[in-house]
Amino acid sequence: MRVTASACSAGVSSYAIYEMIERVIQSADLKGSVLDYGAGTAYFTRRLLALQRFDKVAAADIMAAPVELAPDVEWVQQDLNVPLRGFDGAFDVVVAVEVIEHLENPRFMVREVFRLLRPGGTALITTPNNESWRSLLALLVRGHYAGFGELNYPAHITPLLRKDFTRIFREVGFPDPEFYFSNEGGLPGYPDLNWQQLSFGLLKGMRFSDSLLAVASRPR
Repeated sequence: MRVTASACSAGVSSYAIYEMIERVIQSADLKGSVLDYGAGTAYFTRRLLALQRFDKVAAADIMAAPVELAPDVEWVQQDLNVPLRGFDGAFDVVVAVEVIEHLENPRFMVREVFRLLRPGGTALITTPNNESWRSLLALLVRGHYAGFGELNYPAHITPLLRKDFTRIFREVGFPDPEFYFSNEGGLPGYPDLNWQQLSFGLLKGMRFSDSLLAVASRPR
């Protein structure tokens, strides 16, 4: 069941999400060792390598490592609903791209990320933005957030709001997260058209983005 659910996502997210994460990595000057937590087909793992900022790049996923993946990437194949053993405090950065909504227990996942980080290490976690106009209208009309209907099940099972992230991060030991938005968002009922095209890029931020990024560093 979990392998099937993982395969439903095709292991790839949108370029807008990747670019959002990379902007934060660059602006915060994040370096050292990085873990792509829930790497899927390793597309973003390769982008992390291409940044040439990290001394070590590792990836973890329930799926097997892609055969063409660079040999210097450490791949850990396992179900991320259970602990990733042997990596306590091993990473300066942990990135989880559109992963938390796939897992059964978001608090467990954030505890794992906290445990995997060194003191001072940074977590970057993205998920569908359920506070966009598109998602809120879907909730009102259809009874579920955009991205959490039957077409997305059983891949997407855990919708989260900013308030949920703030509570979970506090409970685990992180400070309150900073939030960023992909600035790419589909129109209600017409997800292939986006607000940015219609507004010539003027409509941005929380209400007009399909994805959000929560960022926080483990206290030293």
